[in-house]
Amino acid sequence: MELTESYGTKVFSRREMERRLPPEVFKSLDSTASLWGKLDPAIAQTVADAMKDWALEQGATHFTHWFQPMTGITAGKMDAFLSPDGQGGALTAFSAKSLFMGEPDASSFPSGGLRATFEARGYTAWDPTSPAFVKGRTLYIPTAFCSYKGEALDAKAPLLRSMEAVSREAVRFCHSVGLADVGRVEASCGAEQEYFIVDRGAYERRLDLKICGRTLLGAPMAKGQEMSDHYFGRIRLRIAAFMAEVDRRLWELGVPAKTEHNEAAPAQHELAPIYESCNVACDHNQLMMEVLRTVAKEQGLALLLHEKPFEGINGSGKHNNYSLTTDTGRNLLSPDGRPEEDPVFLVVLCAFLRAVDSYPGLLRLAAASAGNDCRLGGYEAPPPIISVFLGDFLTKALHRAAGEDAGPCAGSGVLSLGVSTSPELNQDDSDRNRTSPFAFTGSKFEFRMVGSAQSIALANTVLNTILADSFHAFAVYFEEEGFSAASVQAVICETLTRHGRIIFNGNNYSQEWAEEARRRGLPILRDSVEAFGVLQNPEIQKLLDRFGVLSPSECQSRYEILLDNYTKTVGIEATVLVEMVRRQVLPALVGYLGQVSGAARDFTAAMGRSQEYLETHLSRLSQAMDSVAADLESLEQALEEAPEDKARRAAYDRDVVRPAMGALRESCDGAEAMVDKEAWPMPTYTQLIYGV
Repeated sequence: MELTESYGTKVFSRREMERRLPPEVFKSLDSTASLWGKLDPAIAQTVADAMKDWALEQGATHFTHWFQPMTGITAGKMDAFLSPDGQGGALTAFSAKSLFMGEPDASSFPSGGLRATFEARGYTAWDPTSPAFVKGRTLYIPTAFCSYKGEALDAKAPLLRSMEAVSREAVRFCHSVGLADVGRVEASCGAEQEYFIVDRGAYERRLDLKICGRTLLGAPMAKGQEMSDHYFGRIRLRIAAFMAEVDRRLWELGVPAKTEHNEAAPAQHELAPIYESCNVACDHNQLMMEVLRTVAKEQGLALLLHEKPFEGINGSGKHNNYSLTTDTGRNLLSPDGRPEEDPVFLVVLCAFLRAVDSYPGLLRLAAASAGNDCRLGGYEAPPPIISVFLGDFLTKALHRAAGEDAGPCAGSGVLSLGVSTSPELNQDDSDRNRTSPFAFTGSKFEFRMVGSAQSIALANTVLNTILADSFHAFAVYFEEEGFSAASVQAVICETLTRHGRIIFNGNNYSQEWAEEARRRGLPILRDSVEAFGVLQNPEIQKLLDRFGVLSPSECQSRYEILLDNYTKTVGIEATVLVEMVRRQVLPALVGYLGQVSGAARDFTAAMGRSQEYLETHLSRLSQAMDSVAADLESLEQALEEAPEDKARRAAYDRDVVRPAMGALRESCDGAEAMVDKEAWPMPTYTQLIYGV
């Protein structure tokens, strides 16, 4: 009972609102939150009073408009409920205006040129579709953030706009295919959060981890993940205690944390929630990352969300599982009966294929960041080639529905382990393809490219928008032609002809697939700098503007912000690396070289001859130090010659600075392998990863 009774106790939930609000006020607010209706200003003060009273009961003393600026994390300023009463005392107050809107100073948040630095005014607007909650002593009110002129300065406003767009177009589509009772379609997702966790003491001694979130130096360990013995293995006691506290806090905040386990790499773990509305899921994922970091620090641990904190072992992603559900309870990605016999399901699959093949650059953009560039394309994450995995059964079902001879396909069945006491297992229609960037995994599509430190807002904004485009096109067609076996076959035929190239059910890691993708004409945006340019494409701007998600000026601002974030990230990493090498690595090499020189000299004096091992070791150390010094000078020179223009600077950082960092790292890692561990100035990979 304690499990269920504690869940959501820190949330001003629908149940809590129904209990505290007058029936007519609750009905109005609930209609707004669940049906995307217009918010009635007349109910604001009543809701504010009830929310304040509930928050005070939870121990809150302050409130904040909680928003998600274009920094990738959350922000908010705290205001006290306390107000002087004019008689020397105080009272608590929370006005309707304080609930509905806030005015944080927006001058220091990224705007991408939407406003000048001196134009400081910005507004936050209450988002009633995501529940308020109490964390610590503060009531958090989820809000959208915009400029003085109404342009979106955050991740939430475009997400909310896209959710309205996909609902509107999907409802129209449903009506066109005979689902006349559908009034709303909700985009929902569940984001699997991967992370690393290390001992806090070791973390504090690594400048790169503290400033950059990843190791810029580090020789390989003797044992990484080769044995696969960490994956789904026994959770260490210290980590189990950490996970238990994370669960407790998340459940209180109404975050439906469900599945936790060890991931493939040592010290890597995963936490996955149950599906929710995309908007709420986005808020909850931000909360999840904050709680993970906080609990880790309290327990003497350090949480790493960077996509590639350690070289040589897997990085971390955030698999975004996406589906669409009608207000009548139908998941549009779940067939009604056998998949091949459900025309609506097959047409919805076609809508996804059309969307992904029409706008692959947008999906690539949704996973673009300096950190994720370190991960994508390795044997741990999908390559930067957008494709869709359907599995052989559904692929053949589509071809058969198009009137083609696709050959036999058994579909799902029953598996037996060959042990009499074991139950029979229901087999899915297809296997899972963990190498695919966008895979159908049964009632949902899994977008596997998103990085572990990224907000899922952009990924779901893109998915909503491109699907709105497909649903709009299909609705127009079925409204004109009618929904019949012939019209369904025509849509499937057209989709396979024009967009079938996007389907790939094989190994996305293989070089053969890269070559095949080129032959198919699929775009390959290998890095984030290339992907950012998608936002300057007039056709992409037209799409986003047509569905009211982002205006051309908002697209341009995001392009500027993404470029700026990239160059600043690389610049900070390069500067930290220079500092670590100049102030830690080189002095350590000089000191250790002196020790070995002294030992060689002492041996020669005592024995009257040189010692071969010491002489060889000394020579190799000297060469390693020369290599480190030369590569350090090359990186410093590269930083000095960086261009000013943002676009040129981003390309320069990708093509010149990061390779120079890689060369310096290689020299330092080679030196580390030769130096006494007591002389090396920072914790090694073995100490970081196995020291917990």
